[in-house]
Amino acid sequence: MDLYQGVTRFHPDPDSGLTRNEVAERKNQGLVNKQQSDITKSTWQIVRENVFTLFNAFNFGIGVCIAMVGAYKNLLYLGVIVLNILIGIVQELRSKKVVEKLSLISAPHACILRGGKEINAPVEELVLDDIMTLRLGNQICADAVVVSGEVEVDESLLTGEADPVLKSVGESLMSGSFVVSGTCRAQVFHVGSDNYASKITAEAKKYKKVNSVLLKSLNQIVKFTGVFVMPLGILLVLNSIFLLNETLPDTVVATASALLGMMPKGLVLLTSVSLAVGVVKLAKKKTLVQDLYCIETLSRVDTLCLDKTGTITEGRMTVSDVIELDSNRMPISVDTAAANFIAALDDDNATFAALKKRFGREESLQVIQKTPFSSARKWSSVTFEKIGTILFGAPEILLKNQDFRLPARIQTLETEGCRLLLMAWTDTEVKGILPEKRYPVAVIILHDPVRKDAKATLDFFRSQDVELKIISGDNPITVSSIAKQAGFRKYDSYLDASTIKSKEELAAIADKYTIFGRVTPEQKRTLVHSLQNQGHVVAMTGDGVNDVLALRDADCSIAMASGSDAARQVSQLVLLESNFSALPNVVMEGRRVINNITRTASLFMVKTIFSFLLSFMALFFQMPYPLIPIQLTLIGVVAEGLPSFVLALEPNHERVKGNFLQTILGRAFPSALIIVMYLVAVDVLAPILGISEPEAVTLGVYLTGFIWLMQLFEVCRPFNKLRAVLWGSMASGFFLLAYFLREIFSLGTLSSVTLPVFLVMAALCYPLQLLLEKGGRKMIRQYRIKHKNK
Repeated sequence: MDLYQGVTRFHPDPDSGLTRNEVAERKNQGLVNKQQSDITKSTWQIVRENVFTLFNAFNFGIGVCIAMVGAYKNLLYLGVIVLNILIGIVQELRSKKVVEKLSLISAPHACILRGGKEINAPVEELVLDDIMTLRLGNQICADAVVVSGEVEVDESLLTGEADPVLKSVGESLMSGSFVVSGTCRAQVFHVGSDNYASKITAEAKKYKKVNSVLLKSLNQIVKFTGVFVMPLGILLVLNSIFLLNETLPDTVVATASALLGMMPKGLVLLTSVSLAVGVVKLAKKKTLVQDLYCIETLSRVDTLCLDKTGTITEGRMTVSDVIELDSNRMPISVDTAAANFIAALDDDNATFAALKKRFGREESLQVIQKTPFSSARKWSSVTFEKIGTILFGAPEILLKNQDFRLPARIQTLETEGCRLLLMAWTDTEVKGILPEKRYPVAVIILHDPVRKDAKATLDFFRSQDVELKIISGDNPITVSSIAKQAGFRKYDSYLDASTIKSKEELAAIADKYTIFGRVTPEQKRTLVHSLQNQGHVVAMTGDGVNDVLALRDADCSIAMASGSDAARQVSQLVLLESNFSALPNVVMEGRRVINNITRTASLFMVKTIFSFLLSFMALFFQMPYPLIPIQLTLIGVVAEGLPSFVLALEPNHERVKGNFLQTILGRAFPSALIIVMYLVAVDVLAPILGISEPEAVTLGVYLTGFIWLMQLFEVCRPFNKLRAVLWGSMASGFFLLAYFLREIFSLGTLSSVTLPVFLVMAALCYPLQLLLEKGGRKMIRQYRIKHKNK
């Protein structure tokens, strides 16, 4: 169906493109290729997701109930909620601004033909019926039809099929696919949201899963608390009114306190703010984060797969020598053949750039047929009238099943890190399939220098127990030599992947070798999958179109800004200076975020756990809930809110260890249990010791605050200057506020009876905590042993 009925279609010459007036007309009609940004949220989305949340509805709903019974001072917690909302919005908007600014640097561009001239412009500049030139590595940014030339495209991002599809004149190109070989010109027939990729992306967003341990853990916590909150709330109300004969205001306030404590709202905010701050910090180091949670994933990576070219090497190839072999067979000189070959294919990659610099371009021969280079074939060819066919490719591919063998002096160059490109000739026409007889005429020696900082970067990952693997399309001997120059320890553990016949065979040996050479794009993806299936968290770096499949399926994908459009678009991180040495900064930032969230999350979970336990105890012992919202707000601010945000921004480069959920629950549970035990003990001891209800409430709040501060003490260990000042100020702040503003917080003072009780129970707190922690570790150890044996 024509989506543009009533629009006069243009039919521009493939060699001229649209005129200036035609482009202006399309812009006035609004038929431009406007793109929906997937990297950042809109301002409205950020505001909506921070304001209209289940947590906020829950908090403000409870606030309405508290206001209806006139307990206005217990609404103080809403001030903290509003402040949290503002912090979340401000940090995300700040992150959005920085990311969008950086996105302009790595944004895809299109080569557009207008008025007979090619211009390189952002894809948003395309209009309906524009003519664009597509080359190797370009991602097709708008649905188009080929009007001249031919290309092979990979549609796997759209269809899942990895085999390249040949597209000739008159055939359609789908946006979202990318060119793996050849050059063509294509006329745009869909723009903006009408493009195929835009439609399936919008649908895919509904089902897209984020691979984040942190997010999964938070969702588990929220789901668990969400299931129990309302039933417990109803039971507490019924218990208070019908069994304890409490008044409606007291019932509402006590129940509100219990429910507010159960929801870990601060933990969710802390996580989003910490990640947003991480994005901004990485942006300052010229790293574009396209997926928020990939910061966490990279910090957990234990296997890093590297592409050689542009990662370990600089990606600046030069021709260091040309060694002629049996060039007399060919009716023209090597230089003439190479120059015409380069002009005929006009590929856009580092190898062709080096060849062009050495041989130049010449169009003295008539082209009959051509086969562009692809990473899967590893060769290309051009058939010239009255000359025959010139082939360029990997020596082991072009010499396979041939009688000729390269001289030993040339083969030794591979062990020195040089890349060999064989030039061959045949008198037959070639179209996609190698001829039976191929005559080698010359070897081109290419040199790509190793990055000066490669060794230091590789040493960093090795010191962090990250397994390194090099996956390259080049000869494994060459790759091994370069790896040795870069300080790679297992440089001699290499495999020629072209000798592997099946996916199953390759998957079985993925963990046995360090270097894989002559790897096809599909084999790269197989290696990533097999490593993941063995339990590894896999990161992949790359810059070429041959890396796209593996980048898409890796747990964390990292592209160089200087690489292909397709590689940048599918990656979660883009190194804007195309510098491999920036990766350690990303890992360290991920560790800072995850370790600090893990450390401080226990402060939030203490309240969630003790609120649940205390609610059950209140129902079981038929006792009133001992805390009210304003008291929880006081303790939460000094022992949870302020400290967690300060500690979350601290440097922390320790390795990420353990299960996030088990770790935070294990750290929080002893303190939460002690709080419950102490509050129940106060309720039991109060009538025995003659402690009045106001004194019992005061004692309970002081004990709860003290135990929570002891949890903060554990979180701050080992102490540095910042943590010592933080803990000291929070502890003194709590006791000073509780004493001098006791009327506001519905507290009294510790009397001659309650003060000794407080001191004794406070003194027992730390030994009790150690005892519970030891018991907990023993139970977890026994549980793991039991289930391991099963």
